[in-house]
Amino acid sequence: MKRLALVIALLAATGIVSAQDVLIRNATVHTASTQGTLRNTDVLIKNGRIAAIGHGLSADAASVVDANEQPLTPILFGGITDIGVEEVSGEESTVDSALALGANAADMRVRPEFDVTQAYNPSSILVPVARTEGIGWTALSADSRPGGSFIAGQGGAVRFDGSLDAVGPRALFITLGGQGANLSGSSRAAQWMLLDQLIDETRGRIAADSQFALLTPAGRSTLARYFGGGGRVMARIQRASDIQRLLQWAKARDVRIAIIGGAEAWKVAPQIAAANVPVFVDVLANLPADFDSLAATMENAARLNAAGVKVSFFQSGDASHNARKIRQLAGNAVANGLPWEAALAGLTTVPATTFEVKDTIGNQIAVGQRADLVLWNGDPLDVAYTARKVWMGGRAIPMQSRQTELRDRYLAPELSATDGGLPRAYPTAGK
Repeated sequence: MKRLALVIALLAATGIVSAQDVLIRNATVHTASTQGTLRNTDVLIKNGRIAAIGHGLSADAASVVDANEQPLTPILFGGITDIGVEEVSGEESTVDSALALGANAADMRVRPEFDVTQAYNPSSILVPVARTEGIGWTALSADSRPGGSFIAGQGGAVRFDGSLDAVGPRALFITLGGQGANLSGSSRAAQWMLLDQLIDETRGRIAADSQFALLTPAGRSTLARYFGGGGRVMARIQRASDIQRLLQWAKARDVRIAIIGGAEAWKVAPQIAAANVPVFVDVLANLPADFDSLAATMENAARLNAAGVKVSFFQSGDASHNARKIRQLAGNAVANGLPWEAALAGLTTVPATTFEVKDTIGNQIAVGQRADLVLWNGDPLDVAYTARKVWMGGRAIPMQSRQTELRDRYLAPELSATDGGLPRAYPTAGK
């Protein structure tokens, strides 16, 4: 019996427990769909999916959770991060998000076949920290750094439910403009020259054994999937003129793109909307941090949305260790003019559509969708409120993380002299 109890405890600690049928009663259901917000509504979960939405639903054998009219949403997108491929940012051995083969000319091929999801660790201490805050998934990003290339490599979406593998198709991450100039001959102009050469290589116009070739055979095969209307290319880019150039280049070469950053994107919002390109903005970027973001404003998301652009969010700071703060970014966007429903879409349907995981991650509350849900004790876009309960695939996720364990340990009362007189760091002393 003790052994069985230990197994159950270990499974619960990782969130890997059996799905149960659950009836969530009397919730304020933010569907993130055309249904909008449904008040005093019940949601029935069966076999890991949403079976019914309505009023006065029968529980049958399902366990019942009374929401008390509090908000129910899909799990939220944690942004574009390195969660699971970075543990301690200052310890190089725990950071696997970027490729740097070296400065030798023979090593300086472009390696789009690099796939950062192959290093993902679902047991990362960062996963439950994000998950207990209602963050259920992220897009792992391949990053550019010295010794690498402005073509950083591939990433993809991962669920925070203990799954090892990415759940959708890969996306290619590239760094353009001033941020990538040091990896492209110290000129942003060279980026377009090199991109066009890469296209020529994938189409056989430059021989694989040419001394000028930049791609390995595997790189050619990988990159070919992103040209001609294939996979998504995620471009880190800020300056309005660079964004215009990217839109022109992508249209001419039939490349599906999304923008990460876009500090000056609002200046060319109509063109972005016409091209149906989503933008992942850092809402708190409101100062001219460099010459690529002189027109940065906290109204960026609102102005883009008003022009018809699909807007989502990312953090340009320590995004992996602070994924929960993406709710704060969305809330700040609302405070600066973005409609609340558009902000929720930016944490649910917009990223799910961009990364092509609408069928594998619950991003709406609708019948047939995966039961990936969060019950909140208040407005989910207000950091004064927190997640009460989280379900992933119908499974109740333990609301525990390394941070909650530390909180409970050090907030315990001091032990009396009869208990050994030890400080609160030793709550089990004397037992």
